Amino acid sequence: MILGERKIKLFALRAVYFDYKTFSKSVPNQLDQTFINTNSAIEISVIIPTFNEELSIKKTLDAVSRLVNVDEVIVVDGGSTDKTLEIVESYNGLKKFKLIKMTEANRGRQLHEGTKHAKGEVFWFLHADTKPVQGSGRQIKQFMRYKEVIGGNFEISFAGDTTWVRFLSKLYPYLRSVGLVYGDSAMFVRRAVYEKIGGFRHLPIFEDLDLYKRLQRRGRFVHINLPVTTSPRIFENRSLLLNFSRWSFFQGLYWVGFPPRLLAKFHKPIRK
Repeated sequence: MILGERKIKLFALRAVYFDYKTFSKSVPNQLDQTFINTNSAIEISVIIPTFNEELSIKKTLDAVSRLVNVDEVIVVDGGSTDKTLEIVESYNGLKKFKLIKMTEANRGRQLHEGTKHAKGEVFWFLHADTKPVQGSGRQIKQFMRYKEVIGGNFEISFAGDTTWVRFLSKLYPYLRSVGLVYGDSAMFVRRAVYEKIGGFRHLPIFEDLDLYKRLQRRGRFVHINLPVTTSPRIFENRSLLLNFSRWSFFQGLYWVGFPPRLLAKFHKPIRK
């Protein structure tokens, strides 16, 4: 049974409040006016991990190709067995484009490998089913001019128009306000800071939460109030309420200290 309308409205109100608090802290006028870079020469490297993403990857590449402030795109495949590689290898909509092939599907390892091949001053990590809008790259460059900013993320908008999707889109700002920042929010990081903290660890799950926790200690992590549209597929297979409950249960275990490698034995990735 899906959550009642009153609960959804309550979560929505809390989400809007916390979203305002978070965004009000990240406007440029409230940042230290000390610049690292006073021109527009900051380069952004987009890094996309893939594993059996034939239904999503072209749409994501198309969205990225429309961004004028992206300097290169790197796709790191983890051994896809569907048509993902065929789609990526034949894609010609990007000027600076690299495909890195690996044999292991581990998102943290794939993302970290991508940074080794990137030339940009800023790493922008996109999931294969997450699509940014125009203006996103420009906003990243605007914020990354400030010395105190070490990275940030975007507003998650789930694809679709069901009650459940609207609930998730309102819930995520609240989760962000309590320190739960996920990779599908299109995180970006200053290269120097990323390398200093050791980058993504090779964890089977929760590599995004782990990176965010370590980034917080290094400077200001901003939230850009532009949407990135992502698939709600993690909640769509089987029962919606069952999937959401299961997802929440694993989040709780992670935050009380259960090792991600142990949790991964019971938490299987979803491909649809």
